[in-house]
Amino acid sequence: MISDRHPLDITDWYQKRFDLTDRKIATAGSCFAQHIGRHLRSKGFDYLDTEPPPPKLALDVAQSFGYGVYSARYGNVYTARQLLQLFRRAFGKFTPLELSWEKAEGLVDPFRPTIEPEPFSSQAELDQLRSYHLDSVAELFLKAEVFVFTLGLTESWLSREDGAVFPLCPGTEGGHYDPVRYAFHNMTASDVRRDLETFLVELREVNPGVKVLLTVSPVPLMATATSQQVAVASSYSKSVLRAAVGEIVETHTDVDYFPSYEIITAPFMKGYFFESDCRQVSHHGVSHVMEQFFLQHRPQDYPGEPTAPRSEVSTDMELRERVQCDEELLAAFDQSSEGVDL
Repeated sequence: MISDRHPLDITDWYQKRFDLTDRKIATAGSCFAQHIGRHLRSKGFDYLDTEPPPPKLALDVAQSFGYGVYSARYGNVYTARQLLQLFRRAFGKFTPLELSWEKAEGLVDPFRPTIEPEPFSSQAELDQLRSYHLDSVAELFLKAEVFVFTLGLTESWLSREDGAVFPLCPGTEGGHYDPVRYAFHNMTASDVRRDLETFLVELREVNPGVKVLLTVSPVPLMATATSQQVAVASSYSKSVLRAAVGEIVETHTDVDYFPSYEIITAPFMKGYFFESDCRQVSHHGVSHVMEQFFLQHRPQDYPGEPTAPRSEVSTDMELRERVQCDEELLAAFDQSSEGVDL
């Protein structure tokens, strides 16, 4: 029985399929991939960063330019479709028609529009940095021995011209929304599974021995481009992601699933790890999730960490640490007049 137990006392969440020790680990995705990457680095695992910041760049400045957040400077990758597209772009299998969006007096990359605090000054500058970025991404996929990906969303904005998928609705962080050029698409479970299956096939073509660890973000939607109430839309999105990931794990022995989503959102957890807004995951929630992770994936000489005191709340510093995990910008989806399925 778990109904009469405190959430921190519930155990046996996860049994690993493969080891992470002495393997190069790369991360991408939404929200918890950042937490996993940060904790892997702090515990001394072989964390892969193929696009490090320039030497002597201050840490806070580097983070504002998207360095050190993931294993390369791609920003949040919310969907399986984005992941597949990123892989194909890195290996020259897909070149989007849109190369830039106008913003203020400059330009932004449509596929990572918030990666720098200010727009690029020219197309040449954007192209040069994008070329280096995609080379870094290709290096990541070639070198990684374990690839960690956190799925966060099903709601997507696509180009009607070539099917390119964007992390944000055109017009929110650059460009202009045009219903003739763009369409909203809410991925189905079959969409997500097909994209993941295709990604795995193509990844193994260039890196046959790589292992994949999947998670689902527990952070609910803040807004939706569907006609549904946001809680209903969020339930659909997370259910689709969890179902698709479950099917992938059942059919691939070299793919594992870590239940960060369930640890935070299971009904018997009583919302214990959410902040007062009932949406953001608290610092202590993240710590508890990672404690469960490291009970299986132990660094050398790592005895495990004590559970955080039950009365503690997140400090301002801890909230700032988490800011790049928040999916607040996606509330801008609500700015479009209406969603149109492809």
